[in-house]
Amino acid sequence: MSQETTYLELSETDGAAHKFYEVVVDDATLTVRYGRIGDQGQVKTSGYPDNAKARAAAAKKIGEKVRKGYAPAVRGVRQKRSVSRRQIVSTRSTARTAPVLWRYDSGAPAFGIFIDGRTCTVGNERGVITTLDHDARVLDQVRLPDGVKCIVADDAWIYAGCDDGNVYDLSGKIPRVAYTIAPDIDIYWLDIHDGVLGVSDADGGIAAVDHEDEFLWRRGGRGSSAWMVRCDSDAVYHGDSTGVSGYDWRTGQELWHTRTGSVLFGWQERDAVFAGTATREVVRIGKDGRHARTYRADAPVFSCATASDGRYVFAGDSQSSIYCFAEDGTRLWKLGTGCGSAYSMQYHDQRLYVVTTSGHLACIDASEPAIRAAEAGSVPDVVDVKAPARMPEPAAVTQVEVVADSGDGVIVECVEQGGRLRVHVLSSGFHRDWSVQFPKGIRQPGTRYLVTEVRESGRGGFYRAYGDIRRLR
Repeated sequence: MSQETTYLELSETDGAAHKFYEVVVDDATLTVRYGRIGDQGQVKTSGYPDNAKARAAAAKKIGEKVRKGYAPAVRGVRQKRSVSRRQIVSTRSTARTAPVLWRYDSGAPAFGIFIDGRTCTVGNERGVITTLDHDARVLDQVRLPDGVKCIVADDAWIYAGCDDGNVYDLSGKIPRVAYTIAPDIDIYWLDIHDGVLGVSDADGGIAAVDHEDEFLWRRGGRGSSAWMVRCDSDAVYHGDSTGVSGYDWRTGQELWHTRTGSVLFGWQERDAVFAGTATREVVRIGKDGRHARTYRADAPVFSCATASDGRYVFAGDSQSSIYCFAEDGTRLWKLGTGCGSAYSMQYHDQRLYVVTTSGHLACIDASEPAIRAAEAGSVPDVVDVKAPARMPEPAAVTQVEVVADSGDGVIVECVEQGGRLRVHVLSSGFHRDWSVQFPKGIRQPGTRYLVTEVRESGRGGFYRAYGDIRRLR
C-alpha cells in the first residue's frame, strides 16, 4: 500500500510563526514530523490496528492544524528564516591590555561559555562546541546542527541552547535533544533550574517549560529583545528593553519589575541578579526587586559576571574592554581584551573567562598582582590556540546502538499516554510512575532502552537519563 503524505505550513508575515506539519500514513503506521520551516523537525510515529484507523487519526490531526491556520504547501518553497542575533559593532579598546594567559580561536563569534573546576567550554555560531582544560589543551569537540546561543548547567547536567530551537544535553557521550522549544519562539537566551527551563525571546516574551516540553506558563514581557533569563527555586528573572522582572516560576505571576534601561545580559548570585545594560551600567537588583547598586562603565555592557556572592563585579563592553568593580560600586580597573568584545563571561578561581565577538575563548589572570602589572604595561606572552584543522560533522543526535541484552544499566520503556510519549523506568528498585527526562529524537513508542545511569535531579520524582543510551532488541 502506497504512502499518503500531507504537508502543511503556517507562516505569518509579522514573524510570529514560521513552521510546518507533515503527516505520513504508511499502511497502519502514522508518522508526524513538525518544527520550524527549513529544519528537520521532530518526528513521532504511532501504530494502529489497520490502515483505516491510521487514516482517521491522520485526518483528525490535519483538521486540527487547518483550523489553526495551517495550509497545504510545497516543501522547500519557503526558506528558513534568518536567525536573530545581536547586531553590534565591536571597536578596539583604548585601555591597556589585560593579562591574557591564553586564547582559543573557535572560528566564529561565540556566545556559549561554561567553566568548572576541570574544563572550559565554548560554543560558537557555527554550532561547534569545544572543551579545553585550564591549560588550553583541546579535550573534545562536537558540532551541533545549528549555532549555539548559550551553555547552561543544572546540577551535573550541561545543556546547549541552539538556533534550531532545540536544547541539547551535553552530559553523555554524544549530544541528545533534551527540550524542543515551540517553533514560534525566537529564542534569545535560556537558563535552567531543577529541570525547569526558562526561555526569553526576541519579542520580549518569557516562558517556563518542564522536562516534557510542556509549558508551565508563557507570557509577554513589558518590552522587546529579552536577552536575560535566570532561574532559581523561587522565580524566573527576565530582562528586556525596559528592565528586569521577577516571575513566580510555578504560575508566571509577575512579582516585581525594576526599570533599568535596555538589558543586554543577565547574571545571578544567591541573593541578587545583575543586569548589563545599553545605558552603560551593570545594575544589581535584590531578588525582592529592590535596586541595590549601579556599576558604571564607559560603553554599553554586553556581559557581566561576579565572584562569589558579588564580592567583585565584572563587565564587558562594546569597545572590547573589561571592568572589575568592588561590591560597593568602586571601579577597580579597566583593561582591553585584545580579541573583541565579550559576549559572555564567567569568573573562576581568580581567572576571568570571556567569549568574544571574534570567536575567542580567552583566559585572563584576574589576580591582583597580574592586574597591577598589566596596568603598568607588563603582561605575559599570550598562548594562542587554534581550532582543530578539521571541523567535526554535525552530531547524529538521534542515533542509538542496538544491543541484544540489558547488561549493566537501567531499562526504560517509551509509552504513549494522552497523545504524548512518556518514559517509564522498568528496572528493579524504581517506580513506574517516576518521571524520566529522556532524549526526544530517539523515542519510539513501545521500545525499551538501556541507560547506563539515571540520576535523581534533586526534585522528588524527576530523574534524568544520563550517559550511554542503547535500544534493546
